[in-house]
Amino acid sequence: MKRSLDKGGFGTPVDLGFCVSRLPGKPVLAFILVFCCLFLPVGSPAADTTEEAYAAQRENMVARQIEDRGISDPGVLGAMRAVKRHEFVPESLRGSAYADHPLPIGEGQTISQPYIVALMTEGIRPKPHMKVLEIGTGSGYQAAILAELCESVYSIEIVESLGRRAEKLLRGLYPNVHVRIGDGYQGWREEAPFDAILVTCAPAKVPRPLEEQLREGGRMVIPVGESWVQELVVLTKRNGRLERQEIIPVRFVPMVDAKGRKY
Repeated sequence: MKRSLDKGGFGTPVDLGFCVSRLPGKPVLAFILVFCCLFLPVGSPAADTTEEAYAAQRENMVARQIEDRGISDPGVLGAMRAVKRHEFVPESLRGSAYADHPLPIGEGQTISQPYIVALMTEGIRPKPHMKVLEIGTGSGYQAAILAELCESVYSIEIVESLGRRAEKLLRGLYPNVHVRIGDGYQGWREEAPFDAILVTCAPAKVPRPLEEQLREGGRMVIPVGESWVQELVVLTKRNGRLERQEIIPVRFVPMVDAKGRKY
């Protein structure tokens, strides 16, 4: 069943993801609601940036942006409360780390809106024993959320500078996260099969290598479609075939190869 577009009121059902480049999504009207990074706030100089203040902002983020919009998995909610999102954004923007929109992280990329992160995480139905593949490391925030919930996370980033930065940050926090620089379309064949796959950029069709690397009974959360608007879907592998469940319309950048060609 599709999640209602207006669930939670001021939600962001349309979000620009990251893989090679990433632009922010923000609500406009009731359906396709997007601004670009130029309209995001540039930090919040007067914000209280003590750890206590961040903890309070994080709790408010979970309650208002995530629980109120229908995310109910206790593990996902716990992970969103546990991971310090402000550590994954540039220092100049940390005052806005828990705001209800994406933030730029450099290289033309952004860290996704908290709700989108929670929604996609809930979609894979995370469990402690799981081995997860993430396509698009970006800031490392999504990988950190997954690491709180799953046994191991294998994350692929095509932008080397972002991948190396995220790897350095995650290494000190989550030894169960493994980062690789490369083309996410091809997956991580040496480590397959995976119990779940989470993809943060949109191919026109589901990549065959990812389909093959998903374990029987596993779930893949991925935006699929052409150009500007895609559908966020959950794919469950049963008897070697993918069963498709549509969640919400979203807006992610296209999945591309190292030369910028769209898949």
